[in-house]
Parts: sequence; C-alpha cells; structure tokens
Amino acid sequence: MTSELPIAAASKRPVSVSFEFFPPKTEKMQQALWDCVQRLEPLAPLFVSVTYGAGGTTRERTHDTVVRIARETKLKPAAHLTCVGHSRGEVDDIARRYWDEGIRHIVALRGDMPDGAPYAAHPDGYAYAVDLVAGLKRIADFEISVAAYPEKHPDAPDAGFDLDNLKRKIDAGASRAISQYFFDPSVFLAFRERCAKAGITVPVLPGILPVTNFAQVQKFSAACGASVPEWMADLFAGLDDDPETRRLVAATVAAEQCRILAAEGVDNFHFYTLNRADLAYAISHILGVRPRA
Repeated sequence: MTSELPIAAASKRPVSVSFEFFPPKTEKMQQALWDCVQRLEPLAPLFVSVTYGAGGTTRERTHDTVVRIARETKLKPAAHLTCVGHSRGEVDDIARRYWDEGIRHIVALRGDMPDGAPYAAHPDGYAYAVDLVAGLKRIADFEISVAAYPEKHPDAPDAGFDLDNLKRKIDAGASRAISQYFFDPSVFLAFRERCAKAGITVPVLPGILPVTNFAQVQKFSAACGASVPEWMADLFAGLDDDPETRRLVAATVAAEQCRILAAEGVDNFHFYTLNRADLAYAISHILGVRPRA
C-alpha cells in the first residue's frame, strides 16, 4: 500500500503567490533588490509590493522602485502608502502621481511613527487606514490591499475591535487583506474563520516570513504583536554563527507552514522576501509555483 507524502500533496492544487520588497538604501542594496526581482519574476506572482519607511522616510525610493518594476518587468507592482507624516493633500498627490504612472494597486496602511514613537495622526492628514482607503477610492478606482493582524494589532484594545477595524477597511473599498506574519498555522486558520463569521469575503492572504535571523525576528515580533513559539527558539538554538544552516532551517519551517495552510484550502501566499529571493523561490516551488514557459 502506498500513500502520498503530505509535502507532495501541497503542490496538487493551484496556488498563487505574491512578494514584498523594500526600497534600497544604497547602490549595493539596489543591485540585491533587482537580483531578487529578476529571480522571482518568472514565477508570475499575482503582484509584488514595495514597502514604505516609518514616517514616510522612503517615499521617493518607494516610488522610484515601484515605477521601475512597472517599466522594466512584467510584474504588477503595488505601492505601500501610509497616513504618517503627510497631510491629506500630500497623500492625494502621491496617489494621483502613482495613477498617472500607471500604478493601479496601493497597499494602504496606517503606518508607524519614526523611532518607535506612539502613533499620532497628522493634524491635516488621514487619521487611520480606513480613512486612507476611502480617500484613495475617491481619487481613482485603485485596487487596494490592507493589513490584517491574526494576533491583533498591538495598538488595538482587543481582538474584536481589531477585526471590526479590518471589516471597516474592507467596507471602505479594500479588495484584499494581507496578514502580519505568524509562525503557528493554527493562528491564521482560526483568524480566517473569525473573518468569515464577521462577513469578510475578500481574500485574506497569509503573510509568510522565512526566518534567517532569529534574534532580529524576536525583536520585530515584540513590536508588532506576533508570537514566536518556543519550538522555533529550539530549532534556531546554536546557529548564531551558522548562516547556511539557518537558511535551511528557515526554508523547512516556512515550507511546512505553507504545506499545512495549503492542505486547509489556502491558495494565496504573500512572502516577505527581505529582498532575498532564494527562500521564497524554493517555497513557491514546493507549493507547485513554477516558471511559466
């Protein structure tokens, strides 16, 4: 009697992927980004997104990266846009500039203050992401993605409030949600069920973060409200000076995450690439996403 390995079964149903990049700060980082873009382009992702620095600190680099992707590749880029640090007029001008450049997809976020300061809305700006979504829809018929938090946003008083806020963003015109990263698949599956019960019918994409620097992820996770299971600490223990093994462990963990989610009917995956293509490419391959002829 034979039975199919679960990891093989993960690639049987078609899935789509999307990738997130951050704008380069130096010429060397710019080359690393374009190496990543060119490596992942043959996988024909649903879209790729480019992040926006805290307080809008990478606004121009984000714009230039998004426009270059649109001009020089076949990818469909989405630009992150936040409420922080800009008046409504400034944000509207940025959005119109994107529309004029042919960019039709915006990832609309509240954003974070520089240096980790508590959030404070711009006195003349959009206060929250829901306001930004509504404002973008008044400007043009953008495709809009918003953030979702399976373990609740750190500023939300409770999970119910956070889910209501996601529903408001969808009702304001968002066409999909992208989740904060998580490591326990059951966390996302429970969140997906809560979204369905709340009447959220748009796609909710799981955000997948292949971990190559465990200490850094622990720091990020404390700030964004994502829990780090004890078993992950055990897996990465003793590997601080062994980057090659860390990468192999990272690929194994993320692939298992995706396999479990795919078995539960998840068919869209969003990868936080950190401008490194190798892990996202390998995991996409395991999921059955291959270069198109």
